Order: sequence, then C-alpha cells, then structure tokens
Amino acid sequence: MKNPLNFYKPLAVGAPTPLRELPVRLERTIHFFPPQSEKMRAKVPSMIQQVDVLLGNLEDAIPADAKEAARAGFIEVAKAVDFGDTGLWTRVNALNSPWCLDDIIQIVSAAGDKLDVLMVPKVEGPWDIHYVDQLLAQLEAAHHVKKPILIHAILETAQGVKNVNEIAQASPRMHGMSLGPADLSASRGMKTTRVGGGHPFYGVLADANEDGSERTFFQQDLWHYTVARMVDACMSNGLKAFYGPFGDFEDNDACKAQFRNAFLQGCLGTWTLHPKQIEIAKDVFSPEVDEVLFAKRILEAMPDGSGAVMIDGKMQDDATWKQASVIVNLAKLVAKKDPERGAAYGF
Repeated sequence: MKNPLNFYKPLAVGAPTPLRELPVRLERTIHFFPPQSEKMRAKVPSMIQQVDVLLGNLEDAIPADAKEAARAGFIEVAKAVDFGDTGLWTRVNALNSPWCLDDIIQIVSAAGDKLDVLMVPKVEGPWDIHYVDQLLAQLEAAHHVKKPILIHAILETAQGVKNVNEIAQASPRMHGMSLGPADLSASRGMKTTRVGGGHPFYGVLADANEDGSERTFFQQDLWHYTVARMVDACMSNGLKAFYGPFGDFEDNDACKAQFRNAFLQGCLGTWTLHPKQIEIAKDVFSPEVDEVLFAKRILEAMPDGSGAVMIDGKMQDDATWKQASVIVNLAKLVAKKDPERGAAYGF
C-alpha cells in the first residue's frame, strides 16, 4: 500500500504528474481492431467517427506469429492518424507473456503522447498494476511523454475478482475495469464455452403447478454478481466500469440484452468486436430520449438540487436530482459525438 502522501507523486523523475480526476470522455464503444492487418489499418480513419474509443488489440485473437506485426501496425496507426476526440487505447499481451515488455516499451517510446489508455489483461492483484505503473513512469520520463498514460484492468481470473477493490486502489493511473467472461469462466471452472451472455441452463424453476402443467423456467444472468462487484469497486474509487466481449455475432438480440444489463448496473460502455455491435452499443449506452427529457424537467424544477417537487404525480427530491444529473450529463457527452441524438435530447 502506497503512503497516501506519495500517492499522487510521479514514480520517476521527469514523468508527468498523475491525474487526480479522470478526464470526462464518452466511452460507450471500445472497438477492437487487429493492427497486423493492413486492410484494417486502412479503415481506421473512417472508423474514428463511428466509435468513441479505438483499441489496437495485441493479445488474444492475435496469432503468436503475428504479435510483432500487430505491435508495429499499432505504432504505425498511432503515429499517422489524428484521432481527435476519439480515444486511442491498446490491449497489450499478458504480463507473463514474452511479448508484453516489448509491447509497452516500444509503444510508449514511439507513440506515448498519442496513447490514452493501456489495457492490461488478466490482472490478478495490485502488484500487477504497481509493475505497469512504475514501468510507464520510467518510459514517460525517458521519452518526454507529457500526459500520464492511464491503465485499464481486465477482470478475467478468479483471483482478480477477489482482489477487485485493491486493484482499483492500486494507482492514480487507474482508468477502469472490464469484465473478461471467457477467461474468467475458465479460471472459475464454469461449465460454459460462451463468450459473455447467458446460458440456457442457468436459471430458476417456478414452483410446481397443481395441475401438473409445465413449469416456467427463468434464465438468469451468469455475470450479474461479477459486474456488480466490478461496478462497486470502480465507482467507489472514482473509476469506470465496462462490459467486455460478446462473442455471438449472429445473435444481436442477446448482445443487446447483455449490454443493457451492464448499462443498468452502472457500466459506462462495452467492447465491440464486430462492426454490427457498434450501433447496438451506442443505442444501449446512450440514455433514452424520454429519460433525458424527464431528467431535464427534474433539474429545471430543482435548480439547486434541494427540496422536493411533484412532476407528473411523482415526488422528486435530492436523490432523484442526482439520478437526473447523471443522465443529463451523459446525454450532453453523447450530443457532442452524435448530433442526431443530441437534437433528440434538445441539446
């Protein structure tokens, strides 16, 4: 545990001072692309306007013989493209892999000022964050990087979930966390091969009917507990929580349902692995028009957030004022990126 007096001090002489608050950015969609593919690199400029975050993936789904090409491809894109207000992230290889050290060293040395967030897979405890934190500070100082690169942890092991709060508190670089359901299910010994989403056998059975008719089965969400723990750890420490991958690209309805569950629980965005998931994520993680318009009425009726008022027969007080503020603030961010949605919101 760091001494509180030193928590916000740079870990290397010449490194930028850590942030005390996260930048306010729209991050509904973290869209993954394989940077070893020249075809996909060529699409990056057009993709920037479609997503909130573009992430060059170096880890899972990148073949071992393409790891170095993916790293070089990401650096090429990072240096060549102006990302504007779209975030640029990368997911490096796992800390115990033979590629991770070169991933971090080469990317920061070549494109450190362009990189917003470094996503670290399979984080098991604060020690993993401490290692990356120190290394980033040394590299930032050596290469005169002007802004601190943030760290995003993926929860995909049982030990990582157990240590979720300690991970959240490990460094002022912490940006947030994402759920990694595939590796997590393997780590836990769960009996499913699905990448995110529910399972038809996981649910509760209604009581037996007196007439002997078929009992109703209600499918449950395998990830509800983990998402709730992650959201609590993130929000209580000023970080951001995200849903991870949904692997069935043919089941848009199930994808939307899983994204919506995560959104309602407090997640701010999700990964998108296929272009068809981008609009689903933007739709789910943008507040509904009617909710925004009603939230605006609450804020207008209670400008300072105190007291209580009746709107459409429902009492609104300081608690609902806070809820309305969350929705309206998110809507304002969405409006800047999506003018069409912004117009519907009245911004």
